[in-house]
Amino acid sequence: MAGKKHGKGNYSWNDGSWYNGEWMENKIKGLGTYTWLDGRQYEGEWIDNNMDGIGVYTWQDGRQYRGEYKDDKKHGYGIYSWSDGRIYKGHWCRGKQHGLGTYEVPGTPTKSGLWEDGKRIEWFEEDQCEKILKG
Repeated sequence: MAGKKHGKGNYSWNDGSWYNGEWMENKIKGLGTYTWLDGRQYEGEWIDNNMDGIGVYTWQDGRQYRGEYKDDKKHGYGIYSWSDGRIYKGHWCRGKQHGLGTYEVPGTPTKSGLWEDGKRIEWFEEDQCEKILKG
């Protein structure tokens, strides 16, 4: 691989961001950690310079997403938490909450609901959720 990044290594960009992890033919591929200058960080799986697979994305303000990615977007199952303790656990599609999920606020009962394209459509009672999940 003459002149190409290949294998495990570190790289820093002019904008102050940096990557530590696996490369294949000059592209980020495999496991690695990318850190932006503003402190955001993604640690997880990569394919062709995109977050793809399982990973953890953390923001400086304490927010965090743990879950699946596809083509650089949250996609599949994931858990998004805010610094104030709120938590969304559920499905994502192309970077937005989509499908069944739960929403937790500290000190209140957990709510289950349906999201479409990042917007909550409706809340469900617990017995409704069990019926939905069982088919």
